Amino acid sequence: MLFNIPNLITWLRILLIPLFIGIFYLSDAALSMHHKNLLATAIFAVAAISDWLDGYLARTLNQTSAFGAFLDPVADKLMVVSALIILVWLNRVEVWIACIIIGREIAVSALREWMAKIGAAKSVAVSFLGKIKTITQMTAILLLLYQDTLFRVVNTQLIGTWCIYIAAILTLWSMVYYLKKAMPQALKRA
Repeated sequence: MLFNIPNLITWLRILLIPLFIGIFYLSDAALSMHHKNLLATAIFAVAAISDWLDGYLARTLNQTSAFGAFLDPVADKLMVVSALIILVWLNRVEVWIACIIIGREIAVSALREWMAKIGAAKSVAVSFLGKIKTITQMTAILLLLYQDTLFRVVNTQLIGTWCIYIAAILTLWSMVYYLKKAMPQALKRA
């Protein structure tokens, strides 16, 4: 089903990406950097929450679809990659960290596509480790986008930087996990 409620929420997440990126192209006279950070953080938070919401609604409304299963991870990856590129551009994330995370997303997506083609998609289904990686990554991105002291004591840049390093480690760890899960199927097909 192309246009059910969960898929519409996913489409909204994709449509938020140009708005999210465009905020940082506004002049500082039009919008101060503090307000750019605040607005970008809010948009990314809405996207992160909508990721959970569309999955929840798809299951509870019985509106799961093959198209939704395809579109949802694409929307997630587009939003995360966009945020990482912006954070690199703003010198808040190092290039090599962004490359690790983006490279893993491409590799695992390709692995999942290949495993689906050979009928072994369940062997690389999302794991608990992958979920922890995603939560850490989203938290890091939110903190790094906000880039201000929270409650006058919380250094979001410092905590966000540590979280993005942890997310990069979990990213590599989860990639190895998925590769190990896929290896028996790959050896059968070799």
